[in-house]
Amino acid sequence: MTINKQVKDELLKRNQDYINKVSNYDFWNNHIKFVVDEALKLADIYGADREIVELGALLHDIALVSNVGTKADHHINGAKIANEILISFNYPEDRLQRVLNCVLHHRSSQNAENVEELCVCDADILAHFDNIPMIFFKSFTMGKMTLNDIDLLIKGFQNDFNDLSEKTKETFKDKYENIMKVLFGEYWKAL
Repeated sequence: MTINKQVKDELLKRNQDYINKVSNYDFWNNHIKFVVDEALKLADIYGADREIVELGALLHDIALVSNVGTKADHHINGAKIANEILISFNYPEDRLQRVLNCVLHHRSSQNAENVEELCVCDADILAHFDNIPMIFFKSFTMGKMTLNDIDLLIKGFQNDFNDLSEKTKETFKDKYENIMKVLFGEYWKAL
């Protein structure tokens, strides 16, 4: 069994535990599988190490899935948990830190120190555009937004797009504009 499969199985186990014990929110089906898919596409575009990128994408929200700490510090706790998981699977030490840095720096492409980290950062953002119903659900149900707050949602999408690296932004621009036009008509451009 590959390391990627072992890590995915561990993630899915923790995800099911989270669903059963903490909340009915399914991190895998609502977010992480989209991050993994986008990260691998970006790895091909950027010529990044696919194994490092896939492991970073699988583990980027492991602290949230494991219900450890807060959202604000999930990247720090996630790197610690990822370290424990990867060591338990005898992951090579010379590659370990590269995966941990993908987890640690995934919150903004501005923090990325190499191409693998950049792929995970950008994929984390692109996943928001891949599962728009989840964004609306979280905003209106969990975030208690109302239709009067639609500007906040638009700003959130705009901020996500603006946080992408320049190359990913160029690649994704047409899709982003189409999504925004379908969701918000011409209104979004006025903000």
